[in-house]
Amino acid sequence: MKQENITIGQGTDFPLNGMLTLPDTTAPCPAVVLVHGSGASDMDSKVYNVRPFKNLAEGLAARGIASIRHDKRTFVMNKQQVTAFNGKLTIWHESIEDALLAADLLRADPRIDSSKIFLAGLSLGGHIAPRIQAEGGNFAGLILMAGTPRRLEDVMKAQAAEQVAQLPRILKGIAKKQTAKFHAKLDGLYDMPDEEAQRTPFLGKHNMLYYLKDLGRVTVEKYLRDSTTPLLVMQGDSDFHVSVEHDFNEYKRILANHPNATFKLYESLNHVFMPVVHGKITKAKQEYSKPQQVAQQVIDDIANWILA
Repeated sequence: MKQENITIGQGTDFPLNGMLTLPDTTAPCPAVVLVHGSGASDMDSKVYNVRPFKNLAEGLAARGIASIRHDKRTFVMNKQQVTAFNGKLTIWHESIEDALLAADLLRADPRIDSSKIFLAGLSLGGHIAPRIQAEGGNFAGLILMAGTPRRLEDVMKAQAAEQVAQLPRILKGIAKKQTAKFHAKLDGLYDMPDEEAQRTPFLGKHNMLYYLKDLGRVTVEKYLRDSTTPLLVMQGDSDFHVSVEHDFNEYKRILANHPNATFKLYESLNHVFMPVVHGKITKAKQEYSKPQQVAQQVIDDIANWILA
């Protein structure tokens, strides 16, 4: 394979370092845009000692498929730049615009088959993949990896409840009070005036409720029901960030009549499609501190689906 340093958004306010990974071939090849999950992530989507996007890029290249990965915009933004949005920072600024710019770079490259450009979103990236397509993505297919059709705030509430349930009894009372305060901030979110949401923080002082309101204004189900784009939905059954019952199975329900949807559930794999270590949300740091690779079966299934 060959790797080339690229820039996403050259000439814009937020140029991002990226990597184009190409297979060893002279023929135009399919390609994938990789879209991050939540949080400020580098191009490898590094979490402690795992690098799922690096694994995916190199694994797909070995199967004849190119990819683009890049630093997430919030990874390079400083606090002053975040503050300059005056609470109006949305998923468009954080991820969607850059995914579309990455796709444009691929379409302009003669080494890429412009009719076979796909999007693979991990976690939050999988959640927003249908919206990216609706915003003008024109992708040949979407790969939803450990995504969720639920609103993000509902997933956060469920994760908080799971964390509380796993705490020692002596800490549960304190945690329940903190969780109740967090839930209270989310009550009435979609009835809240935009101006109020833009000045109301929900996590720290730089993350405003307007981000969640914009993200959940149109549901994933609405985007999926309006789409006929081929879909590959993937999840590990030991994922403690999302749920087989409330996410993977809900995708299956929503897409029951979709003309081209494929579902893959993997035994004993976690949120980043690596073998489960602890399997508890309270041990997330330990889960991702063990150096591992994305399971080869996952890479093979993505490659086979694209090439088919």
